[in-house]
Amino acid sequence: MKKLDYFTPIGIFVGLTMILFAIFFNAGPGNFHFFVQWTSIVIVLGGLSAAILINFSKQELALLPKVFKEVFHSKDYDLQNLITTFKSLSTKARREGLLALEMGLEEVEDPFIEKGVLLAVDGIEQETIKDILMAEVVAMEERHRKGRYIIEKAGEYAPAWGMIGTLVGLVLMLQNLNDPATLGPNMAIALLTTLYGTLLANLVFLPMANKLENKTEEEVFIKQIIIEGILGVQSGQNPKVLEEKLGAFLPARIKEKEAEAREGEAAYDQA
Repeated sequence: MKKLDYFTPIGIFVGLTMILFAIFFNAGPGNFHFFVQWTSIVIVLGGLSAAILINFSKQELALLPKVFKEVFHSKDYDLQNLITTFKSLSTKARREGLLALEMGLEEVEDPFIEKGVLLAVDGIEQETIKDILMAEVVAMEERHRKGRYIIEKAGEYAPAWGMIGTLVGLVLMLQNLNDPATLGPNMAIALLTTLYGTLLANLVFLPMANKLENKTEEEVFIKQIIIEGILGVQSGQNPKVLEEKLGAFLPARIKEKEAEAREGEAAYDQA
């Protein structure tokens, strides 16, 4: 189930707030307008947009809305519930046979699990099942990589366009050294474009790209657990053995809690 990921907007808000606070603390509230330079904004955003349009195709750019949506949403993975699901499937398969698993698939919400179970029910060999499911994982990684690559490139281009704006400002300043009134505005263009480009890259685009990469790694990890579970069910592994095998993927903190719970149950039984 997907839910809103509050950390992304909170992180951007905190970053901007700290910068604005530094400006307020050092320059005073009446000098905020010194840090707003529309020429610099146009150079950075305009140049960045042009570079992205040149670099990517229409089909690739169509992924952007979905990619940004993923940044602001997260998906909960309940590993313990996942392990319990495969333990239940394994128990049913050993008691009633693999064909009986097809009857209860409407209760399975994950289409990846459903596909794997159907392959197992059809009697396909384990290596073939693994190859089919891993091919789907690889395809998913590639889709995610293409969407993430756009964000990564934006993170690379933004500082470069900031530097281009800096060069524009310096050229304008050097051409008008005889006019002191133009030195300040031109220097502002030179410095603020670098600020805007670097800020966009390091507060927005690159952190977003890293977050998307982490989400992809997490999803691949979950799908690897699912593949191991499906192969265990198909091979007729003992449900308890399968539970222990999949339990190796659990984080250490969850394992510790389970160990404490088992110790508590044992102490209660002895009493």
